[in-house]
Amino acid sequence: MIGSKILLVDDEVVFAQNMAKLLANRGYVIAAVNSGDAAIQALEEKDFDVVVLDLKMPGMDGITTLKEIKKLGLFTQTLILTGHGSIDTALEAIKMGAYDYLTKPCEIDELVGKIEGAWEKKDNDVKKNIQEKIQKVVESPQDVFELFPKKK
Repeated sequence: MIGSKILLVDDEVVFAQNMAKLLANRGYVIAAVNSGDAAIQALEEKDFDVVVLDLKMPGMDGITTLKEIKKLGLFTQTLILTGHGSIDTALEAIKMGAYDYLTKPCEIDELVGKIEGAWEKKDNDVKKNIQEKIQKVVESPQDVFELFPKKK
């Protein structure tokens, strides 16, 4: 979806910069960071529709970053980028809740296709969550305040 907010996470600075430019030229709003820690910080500060996450990074690797993203409880979908030698790890990431994976290097059109699919899943998840909350209100209006807790 044009205008979708994408967080690109890759320790290869040149790759991240090039992909960010290519995606921005296609109408996406892009933020690029070069570590798992920076990704978590960015997600705590802003909303993103899709995270494009490299698996092999120094420090906090992609699997650990994915675990931390899941702890945040966001509707963000995560797309994994992996080298050819780590397909098993990419499949592990999908079992943990990642949307899908691509091997690096990847074609921009293939990446855009996966981003679009991840965005659609995110959109459907948001709609489903809203429907569930509406249904709870209809079934039990007195519990409405439990669905929308006060922020501290």
